[in-house]
Amino acid sequence: MTTRPCDGCGEDVSIAGGIANIWTREKRTTDGLALELADGSDHFLCYDCIERLPDEREPTADDVADL
Repeated sequence: MTTRPCDGCGEDVSIAGGIANIWTREKRTTDGLALELADGSDHFLCYDCIERLPDEREPTADDVADL
């Protein structure tokens, strides 16, 4: 299992699969997603930060910075 920091809150987020846990029976899930936002920026966000993005319009990099 490997981790990657969330671009919103900075917390380490687990990323499942790949070679990281090939020798174990561990079946953890990924706790975030890589998103391309309306302004063309790419961000990796945990599910909690994704929930905090605005619903009334397309989110942008400024919204991620505000998290």
